[in-house]
Amino acid sequence: MIVRSPISPPTRPKVIFLDAVGTLFGVRGSVGEIYGRFARQFGVEAPDEAINTAFYDVFKATPEAAFPGADRHELPNLEYQWWRNIAAQTFQAVGVLDQFDSFDDFFEVAFWYFATADAWDVYPDTLPALDAWTAQGIPLGLISNFDTRIYTVLNVLGLTDYFESITLSTEVGAAKPARQVFEAALHRHGVAPAEAWHVGDSDRADFEGARAIGIQAVYLDRA
Repeated sequence: MIVRSPISPPTRPKVIFLDAVGTLFGVRGSVGEIYGRFARQFGVEAPDEAINTAFYDVFKATPEAAFPGADRHELPNLEYQWWRNIAAQTFQAVGVLDQFDSFDDFFEVAFWYFATADAWDVYPDTLPALDAWTAQGIPLGLISNFDTRIYTVLNVLGLTDYFESITLSTEVGAAKPARQVFEAALHRHGVAPAEAWHVGDSDRADFEGARAIGIQAVYLDRA
């Protein structure tokens, strides 16, 4: 793990924000392994590594999951379709999409698997860090470009009680590194940007996004 911060941080922030996936916890195995395993259950064979490579190529080329103006009740379906499109393009890129008798049946199983504890590994340094900050009385908040499944994931991983706020791109209608998502998180805690830290594993979304609004940014390199 490599931590980078551009300046000396203040001795005590009024709130510490953290990213979720890739910062607190990561996929157990790989997306390719998980998609490949479920695909085989539906009679479709493809190399896990090829699926994984295709998934991240498609994921990186897809605009972030943010749905400005959407009704909150519409979000679960919008999120589901956003991920379904990525999965379909992934298997199209691998050349096996047409081998599914029902891609929808496959995707429903795969999608909801990522709401279970089995899909994730909490990093060894996560709980010690959260416990240390909590013991110091520092409020913690989550800022994530994931989706509303994050509430279930945090619960099954035993992380929910650490966070006083959860700010999601899909609920705000803007995704990191957009300033709106950081502003929404700051507003919930009633603090100025200079009074907050943000810790995350994405150089662009977390580090540069937080710095651009004046938050003390900490880049966490888990490569």
